[in-house]
Amino acid sequence: MTTSLKDGTMIDKLAQFDLPKEIADSEQKKPWQSGHYAKTLFKKHDLRVVLIVMENAARMKEHHADGTLSVQVLKGQIRFTVHGKPHDLKTGDLITLSASIRHEVEALQDSAFLLTLSWPSNQDLLAMKHRGYGT
Repeated sequence: MTTSLKDGTMIDKLAQFDLPKEIADSEQKKPWQSGHYAKTLFKKHDLRVVLIVMENAARMKEHHADGTLSVQVLKGQIRFTVHGKPHDLKTGDLITLSASIRHEVEALQDSAFLLTLSWPSNQDLLAMKHRGYGT
């Protein structure tokens, strides 16, 4: 359990997570309206760690992140598509992507992955030509 501010920013200097338990807990929240469930496990001014669990055939439409990211598959298999090129990732695989590159995700079976995002400073965010997801 972590302590956080109203905006969700973690106060703690150390946090530990039981990922299989987090995945099991998320699956208890079904049905998910969009076919996937996301839970921010850790949030600081420069880093986000998000657990994403997806049902088979669920899709996250093309979008981008304002920071460098990594995706580590914890369960199942996903298709991570960048510039029209699919990358099929299975349990144990890791992929990284630079900031502002459009991509989409599809679950090829019931899956879970850990999304780790570097978070730009407010000054860097304001200087970006395109901000936010889906633009």
